[in-house]
Amino acid sequence: MPTVSVKRDLLFQALGRTYTDEEFNDLCFEFGLELDEITSEKDIISKEKGEEKAKGASETILYKIDVPANRYDLLCLEGLVRGLQVFKERINLPRYEKIIPPEGEGQRLIITGETVHVRPHAVAAVLRNITFTKERYDSFIDLQEKLHQNICRRRALVAIGTHDLDTISGPFTFTAKPPSEIKFKPLNQSQEYTASQIMDLYRTDSHLRHYLHLIENKPLYPVIYDSNGVVLSMPPIINGDHTKISVKTRNVFIECTGTDITKAKIVLDIIVTMFSEYCEKPFSVEAAEVVYPNGKTHIYPELAYRKEKVKPELINKKIGISETPSSLAKLLTRMCLKSHVIGNGNNIEIEIPPTRADIIHACDIVEDAAIAYGYNNIQMTIPKTYTIANQLPLNKLTELLRLDLAAAGFTEALTFALCSQEDIADKLGMDISATKAVRIANPKTAEFQVARTTLLPGLLKTIAANRKMPLPLKLFEISDIVVKDPNTDVGARNYRHFCAVYYNKSPGFEIIHGLLDRVMQLLEVPPSEENGYTIKATEGSAFFPGRCAEIFAKGQSIGKLGVLHPDVITKFELTMPCSALEINIEPFV
Repeated sequence: MPTVSVKRDLLFQALGRTYTDEEFNDLCFEFGLELDEITSEKDIISKEKGEEKAKGASETILYKIDVPANRYDLLCLEGLVRGLQVFKERINLPRYEKIIPPEGEGQRLIITGETVHVRPHAVAAVLRNITFTKERYDSFIDLQEKLHQNICRRRALVAIGTHDLDTISGPFTFTAKPPSEIKFKPLNQSQEYTASQIMDLYRTDSHLRHYLHLIENKPLYPVIYDSNGVVLSMPPIINGDHTKISVKTRNVFIECTGTDITKAKIVLDIIVTMFSEYCEKPFSVEAAEVVYPNGKTHIYPELAYRKEKVKPELINKKIGISETPSSLAKLLTRMCLKSHVIGNGNNIEIEIPPTRADIIHACDIVEDAAIAYGYNNIQMTIPKTYTIANQLPLNKLTELLRLDLAAAGFTEALTFALCSQEDIADKLGMDISATKAVRIANPKTAEFQVARTTLLPGLLKTIAANRKMPLPLKLFEISDIVVKDPNTDVGARNYRHFCAVYYNKSPGFEIIHGLLDRVMQLLEVPPSEENGYTIKATEGSAFFPGRCAEIFAKGQSIGKLGVLHPDVITKFELTMPCSALEINIEPFV
């Protein structure tokens, strides 16, 4: 869930009254939010960097509020205050108006064909005669960052650019060029750089370096120019310094470029609806015309209102209440969904504003009605359906085995489900292609590259980390392994494995073999070729030659046991002999 930080005094000023911390916490809960933390800038810096660094930092009280991930309209102070005021019925939900300038006077954004393989979509709008203060300006910038991290998926789907319209002149062109042909002065820099130099410049930047991969391997970089060739931005990396907005900016040109046109339209709608209240004509937005490569044009922002119909009985049934249609309509109106009863009370008509992109289905409307009604106000009732919960048979078997293995003198270990390719292949004397391992697409560390295909490496690493413990070390683990399986819908399958390891001055094969016999006794599988289990001599890359056996049960091979090869022991930084057993327990369920 995104967290919105707002200054307490500024919030109370906008709400028109003050609250105690407890009262505001209750208000947040009523509205479906959570007051996560009460802190200050000084406290935050003190926790992260120490008290010395925090000296001189602001002690203004900050409220950190957890907001549902799909409520983009609550990601800034303006939207939060508006939502709470409507919820408390202090104001009516404003009506957002799209103003289309006379022909030839509006702003145009022309998209060229070169952008098709980089960032093919763009939308734009203008906030005309807006009045910023320091707080409003900070909130405006912060909202963009919140949207970038949330719906924009770290700028991969959408990148937002805001520009001082008075410093540039349209029409604007969104195109793509080779990096060497793009040259401009990036935001807050003192000189011009080519696009390639800009990428090198920000490679060590703590903030912007995370976005470089989005375009750095493309032959063409996206760029937006005005009619005089001034660069507005190189999305999704950086804006130009020439168009930088400030507290004194009166007219803001907003462009959103991206790979997902739906998300781009939502982002533009959110930004203009949140900050159009500071325009000379509140809640009005000047539209811009976008011209596509095929010559077609579209006016943005859409600011589309749509209507949905929901039956009162459905809302009452899903929530478990019995409210009248008019009462339900009132509840929904408090959640910024203007509603009224139509017909003979058989339907409620709900108007979905452009700020509520999260309302997709009737169940979303029902959820808002439940929030407005108050979850604590819903009467607890015994369910009409009678069901008995039951543990999954595989999990039940796992729990029973764990208890008895511990009773046999073995200690349980829980190891990571992810490991390195070396752990499951090279160190066990196997080729990675033979393991059917599921690879992680973008591993953050070499320790977590693949999903484990065997439990053995995890236990051996655990022993290596506990070599100073008194011998013998007897460990076991019962957990899932993952292998590729093209026959499943996800391309992989989990198997529940049991693995045990004995580490001492002597190999202790007879102890591991005895443990296998004990497990089979617990599973009521007799030592028999026909209806029980058998072991047959075999070879395994991880085991000492002539000291490995394959285990058969239920008409199939279920695993191996034996003395580990000295090379395997050495690669896991161990110095003494080791015996191991690993079987698949799923056939016994």
